[in-house]
Amino acid sequence: MNADIQLQQDVLGELGRELGPAASGIGVEVDAGVVTLQGQVGSAQLRWNAEGAALRVAGMVALVINIRVMQSPAVPRADADIARAAGKLLEWLARLPPGQVTVRVDKGWVTLLGQLDWNYQRRAATEAVQDLQGVVGVHNRIALRPRLSPAAVRIDIEAALVRQAEATGHRLRVGIDGGDITLSGSVASRSEHEQALESVQSMPGVRRVLDRITVSPGPLQAATGWGRRAALADRVFRAPLLDRPTRPMTFR
Repeated sequence: MNADIQLQQDVLGELGRELGPAASGIGVEVDAGVVTLQGQVGSAQLRWNAEGAALRVAGMVALVINIRVMQSPAVPRADADIARAAGKLLEWLARLPPGQVTVRVDKGWVTLLGQLDWNYQRRAATEAVQDLQGVVGVHNRIALRPRLSPAAVRIDIEAALVRQAEATGHRLRVGIDGGDITLSGSVASRSEHEQALESVQSMPGVRRVLDRITVSPGPLQAATGWGRRAALADRVFRAPLLDRPTRPMTFR
């Protein structure tokens, strides 16, 4: 059986197990190992579940998400109601210390304010409120408490990336502006790209990560014909700023 056809069937099977009947709204196309999901689902959560299910399937070179979220029309919700609901959700969120995040709502746009210790807590706050009924989008203005000096942050980041650089022959450069970290340079694969981003995002004192990393094959991958697929994966997966305002109703 053709490898692309087998990969398509594997992705469809995983979507069916993860989404159940909702998977019927998603089509799967595969071209030279690049998987494209397209169609529509009824919520942002279903879209994320579809993406996660596809990523569990081995053998793909890259994944493109063209799924739209089609929510049924609803009666507009008052900003005060949205603010109360968002506040309750944040109180219940175990990953957030109580009383550290406040909510402001203007015409459906939720702004999160306060201070936290970790970047994963900032992301968790956004994820908790972005799918509430009536929310148009989320501005995350939560600051991270300074924990380390820029010099110490640089040392920790470079230590986390050094083994990867030595193993692949690629080099990553680190730029620091307060709590903003810029990563540039090249890696040999998408998995190394994700590993570099995750290792930096989880460090104390890091407010956001600007991704300027490109994916390019090393000599071994180039010799085995990996270069063309890597270039395609780089075009598909070039990451945006990680904490730009989130619009639950609009997707790439």
